[in-house]
Amino acid sequence: MLKTVALGMALVGIITNYVFAQNEFFEPGYTVGGYGELHYNSSKTGKDDVSKKLDFHRFIIYYGYNWTEKWSFKSEVELEHNYVKDGNGELELEQAYINYHSDKYGFQAGVILPSVGLLNDFHEPPLFLSVERPEYSKYIIPTTWFGNGVAIYGQAKDFSWKAVIHEGLNGDGIASKWSQGIRGGRQKGYKANAQELLYNGRLAYTGIPGLRVGGSYSTTNALRSEEGAKPIGVNLMEAHAKYDANGIMAVAEWGNINYTDHSANSSTGYYFDLGYDIGKILNLNGKLYPWIRITDINAGVGHESEDKKHYSKMMFGLTFKPINQIAFKLDYGTKTYTDKEANKVTLINLGVGYNF
Repeated sequence: MLKTVALGMALVGIITNYVFAQNEFFEPGYTVGGYGELHYNSSKTGKDDVSKKLDFHRFIIYYGYNWTEKWSFKSEVELEHNYVKDGNGELELEQAYINYHSDKYGFQAGVILPSVGLLNDFHEPPLFLSVERPEYSKYIIPTTWFGNGVAIYGQAKDFSWKAVIHEGLNGDGIASKWSQGIRGGRQKGYKANAQELLYNGRLAYTGIPGLRVGGSYSTTNALRSEEGAKPIGVNLMEAHAKYDANGIMAVAEWGNINYTDHSANSSTGYYFDLGYDIGKILNLNGKLYPWIRITDINAGVGHESEDKKHYSKMMFGLTFKPINQIAFKLDYGTKTYTDKEANKVTLINLGVGYNF
């Protein structure tokens, strides 16, 4: 009996020593980061309608705290358009969650992001070439899309995956703003209706340095407030690829949203970016990307006013990154609608963005 007790105590001691050895050099602490972007936008519709705006579009602070090597808290607070007053500007808690992370898998609970597309997960300004985020990431994938939920994620060799259960969408917002896809249906975590939830799954391949190829599927029924109104069925499928290495920046994204019980049958769109760093050729201290983007967006396929909102867009730009965390940007674009009577829109944008 004494031998058994002694052996048990020794085993407990070995396990205790191992646990403390694993955390011997770990110290709990916080992390702070953030990003922001200043934009100058000039747009001309037809011959006479000209608009010019100067806007500090986003100011974001990240705050995190690590209790242990595996347990942490992560958050993101965003202020849009400098201030909030009388319905102008936005102050949003875009992320705030408990995170558990091991070598193989992790867990999140709180205000989280569904993993859909490239920019919803990674949207810091130096990571994309244009001054404004691609319009695909507004009208097809409503970046930034956040809300209350839980997620599990992991890595298996060269593949990463994530599964999310998230608050659903507001069908009234989708129905009234059909030309914006599902953007108007985001509940943003504010006393969110949880009768119908969103289910999201994503898989990505990252086995080649600089390359990410993946896709996701999301589904929900977006509830309506009108008595007797059927929920709007939403099924979003998307694929994305990005290569950022050897001086090349190439991005491609495609997405399609199928609806049921909606005035539109679907929302669909894509864009393609291609840029090349000529900084070394010019002997610059930094990266200089001339680039081109081709976009097509139709957020209301089958709607009676589809042609007035369906457009293609051609953009050319120049992006200079003196360091990887700072980007100065210039771009020019033209937007042409399927409806031949609609005026062409010409856009010129200047901007600077950062992250830390």
